[in-house]
Amino acid sequence: MKYTKEVSEKLNDLLTKNYDAEAGYKLAKDKVNSSRIKDFFTDQAQERYNFGHELKEEIRNYGESPDKGTSLKGDAHRTWMKFKSAFSTNNEEAILEEAIRGEKTALEEYNSIISETALPPSTKNMLTSHRNTILNSLSRVTAMEEIA
Repeated sequence: MKYTKEVSEKLNDLLTKNYDAEAGYKLAKDKVNSSRIKDFFTDQAQERYNFGHELKEEIRNYGESPDKGTSLKGDAHRTWMKFKSAFSTNNEEAILEEAIRGEKTALEEYNSIISETALPPSTKNMLTSHRNTILNSLSRVTAMEEIA
């Protein structure tokens, strides 16, 4: 299957959003007291960092250039600014609710690309793996929010 400029643009968009999510999780970790929640946010930040590097490698494998992953791009910036503003209260429940919203948004983005884009098999497999990991994370953060 031919790797298109459209696929590259969509992967670069995901790359930016994953780096924004990584920054959001790092910020969240510093705003909670629970060591369990801190550990979860630390793991999520690392996971999104890893996703970013996998996306960059996939983009390069097809001869395209990955974006720098700045956090000032459109929707990603607005999404994580809302996430960051929730931290002003230092309320663990509010922070977890924003994490849930962010994970749901990420799932929608991954599902959209997986279902609507003609992808090379390696790309589809990578994105499906990311999506499944995010789905698992959503379940975990939802359970933590119910406890909080």
